[in-house]
Amino acid sequence: MPIRVAARAVLIHEAHLLLVNAWPGPDSDLWCAPGGGARMHESLAEGLKREVYEETGLGIDVGAPCLVNEFHAPERDFHQVEIFFRCTLASGVIDDDWPDPEGIVTRRRWFTRAALRDIRLKPGSLPDIAFSTGVAYDALEKIVT
Repeated sequence: MPIRVAARAVLIHEAHLLLVNAWPGPDSDLWCAPGGGARMHESLAEGLKREVYEETGLGIDVGAPCLVNEFHAPERDFHQVEIFFRCTLASGVIDDDWPDPEGIVTRRRWFTRAALRDIRLKPGSLPDIAFSTGVAYDALEKIVT
């Protein structure tokens, strides 16, 4: 299986970072930035706009990359490289009843930087990158659920 490429949004609005549930259903407490896999012949920015809208109902403007993250599941022959982009909110509001067409994202929430300490999220470097102007790389790690 080829390496999967994904784009994710680092979206700060009014000092809050937008996160979505990382796994479908209510059982997992793992959060991540919205976004998803790249499609053939679609730019990462266009794919990210599409994914964020599908998962949250929000329109975004995509800025510069700020983080590259890698994770894998060797036993499943899975490896993903994620490129995180700084984004700004262009339109919309969070609606708990928004239907993700993939059925994966069922929860979306804005978090303050302080609140991020009390949740489980991946990648671990996301809070530091989101609330700074830096750029980072997270080395390959095993997938968590």
